[in-house]
Amino acid sequence: MDNTYNLFEYFIFFYASSLFLLYIVLGTFSFINILRYKTYSSKLDDTFLLESSLTPGISIIAPAYNEEKTIIENVNSLLTLNYPLFEVIIVNDGSKDKTLELMIEEFELVETPFAYVERIKTKPFKRIFKSTNPKYSTLTIVDKENGGTKADASNAGVNACQYPYFLCTDVDCILERNTLLKMIKPFLNNSKTETIAVGAVLRMSNSCDIDKGVITRVRPPRRLIPLFQEMEYLRAYLFGKMGWALVNCVPNVSGGLGLFNTEIAVNAGGYDGASHAEDMDLVTKMVAFMIDNERKYKVDYIPVSCCWTEGPPNIKILSRQRTRWATGLAQIFVVHRKYLFNPRYKKLGLVVYPSMFIFEFLAPILEVAGLIWLIILILKGDVNWEMAKYIFLYSYSFAIMLGTMVILYDNFVQRQYKTFFFETVRLWLTVFFECFIYHPLIVWFSISGYFKYFTSREVKWGTMTRQGFTTTEKKEIQNEQTSI
Repeated sequence: MDNTYNLFEYFIFFYASSLFLLYIVLGTFSFINILRYKTYSSKLDDTFLLESSLTPGISIIAPAYNEEKTIIENVNSLLTLNYPLFEVIIVNDGSKDKTLELMIEEFELVETPFAYVERIKTKPFKRIFKSTNPKYSTLTIVDKENGGTKADASNAGVNACQYPYFLCTDVDCILERNTLLKMIKPFLNNSKTETIAVGAVLRMSNSCDIDKGVITRVRPPRRLIPLFQEMEYLRAYLFGKMGWALVNCVPNVSGGLGLFNTEIAVNAGGYDGASHAEDMDLVTKMVAFMIDNERKYKVDYIPVSCCWTEGPPNIKILSRQRTRWATGLAQIFVVHRKYLFNPRYKKLGLVVYPSMFIFEFLAPILEVAGLIWLIILILKGDVNWEMAKYIFLYSYSFAIMLGTMVILYDNFVQRQYKTFFFETVRLWLTVFFECFIYHPLIVWFSISGYFKYFTSREVKWGTMTRQGFTTTEKKEIQNEQTSI
């Protein structure tokens, strides 16, 4: 029995050590990639892209389900992006509130005949709306029956798009005005291999100043939950995805902001309409398609903050979000299990899926198992408290170092906050408390999501109560009311 105990302890030790080593490697890779980005991003001038007749068109797809509080502000934001050739496709996925009615009134929409070709199967399509006002000529509204997932709604948007690239985002997102100019560059700069997807950094819009769909002042969130999530996002993008991009092993391009090659996405089958991890699902299918057809490919990331999304303002809404994410992750490894440790799919099968399975999917399970084991040792009186103290200090110091490096990377790429001590330092202080407050919640919600998926296999898109983009004072009052 003691040998079994020792084996488990050694396993946890080597697992934790491997995770620390992975973060160090990804941090190094990320810094190299950031330096490379600063070099190649300057090769294509924004003015040249704006004036060139060869700049490729981009279709912006944003599914909407019960988004009446933010829909008008966000559509206006998308319509004002700085790019010479683009269209905005809003997919009304059977909203039960006034989402569609508000858009019809605001943008002077009428039902219009449209050559909608169902290249990807979705829930029944109803109709297309276009504006009678030339000011909104680039706007298209797709009305369809609710499919229960963002993936199904996104597929309807892909069916309606007309350009060689499509950008998938959420209607609660605010995009930086030059987002399309920045994200198209990896597609145009890479001549040796075919870039199939590009992502960028997302941040929290909570507490930012927003005027007519444009971020006028970036601030870290005032409330604790979205402040933790801002730090988590920066770590995931600037350390994780930027690091993986250097070796072409990006596991997913965020559903909040991803630019894709339309033809390859369609040929790969589009999003799985039943998937709740549509971001990883689509990238997996596109990469597998390229490998099956023996075509060189690249999934890339840029370190620039291009998108701000409204984060959960309280634990209740955070629980909905993270439980759904966890069920989606579990679903991915069930649906796409053939890729796991499969040498036929090269990096996808031997690097991307194994690393996600070991360090993402299994991590919450092992943390809970480790906690249970610690309780057993305490009850038996077998804890070496002196060694436990050093292990805790080592892990805690590593987490602080990691968070500090992420903030340094962020400021190296582009300083977002106006004040250093009241905003940047405030965000940095979250790294000292994250492991005690935020991280345990994420672990619990992940375990809940796994349990929900493997016991019922029932996953719903769900809703995240929007506060809307209002004045800072009014938003704070609304947030307080939501928390009560």
